[in-house]
Amino acid sequence: MSGQILQACKELIDDAKMGCADLVFKEVCLEILSRARHVLTETQFKQLVAYTAQRMKEKIPFELQQKLMARG
Repeated sequence: MSGQILQACKELIDDAKMGCADLVFKEVCLEILSRARHVLTETQFKQLVAYTAQRMKEKIPFELQQKLMARG
């Protein structure tokens, strides 16, 4: 069950990466991590933190960032 939760958290982070401006994305990630901490094993939580950190380092294309900023 917690494996499915881990996968769902990763998918939520991926969706947020594509649909949110950078600052909002980081806030969403913090919220996901906060909630996931209570339901994942220690190992799975560390995997999710590493995955989230990697996604935060990735830059989205400038054009997409401009569209997201215009929507907000």
